[in-house]
Amino acid sequence: MTWQDVLNDKNLQDLPYKIELNSWGLIEMTPRTNWHGYWKAEIAALMREVLIEDGKGFGSASIDTPEGVKVPDVVWASKAFLERYGRGTPFPRAPEICVEIVSPSNTKVETELRKSLFFSQGASEVWLCNLEGAVTFFDRAGQLERSIIAPDFPVQLEP
Repeated sequence: MTWQDVLNDKNLQDLPYKIELNSWGLIEMTPRTNWHGYWKAEIAALMREVLIEDGKGFGSASIDTPEGVKVPDVVWASKAFLERYGRGTPFPRAPEICVEIVSPSNTKVETELRKSLFFSQGASEVWLCNLEGAVTFFDRAGQLERSIIAPDFPVQLEP
């Protein structure tokens, strides 16, 4: 199955799950909590505030990776990235910032793999937000005290 097949399949529309493809082209679905959705919207809104002139922050951008199509919860893409890759779906490369809302069902191995995939596809930073709103920032070298791209982005979000 390809990502275009997923997008065209009426049975997969409006599901309360995050849908991705694994490296064999099989669909993987992950249920989401209400707070997961809240933090996703909050992060996208804050990105628009602190990075408004330099690009766009949005949710659920699909990225082609060696392990299939992965969909970070929120991304921020610079104007240069958007000029290069336009409105293609999935993106062949990762936008500069990829954000994952980490749920209790996410394992450390899974989270580390996703970070690795986003970095291998060109992400400059990967942010992890837990369900209490604490944000941890990473670049390829490791954990950061704050985001380098968006230094005004808070490390603790308010509900």
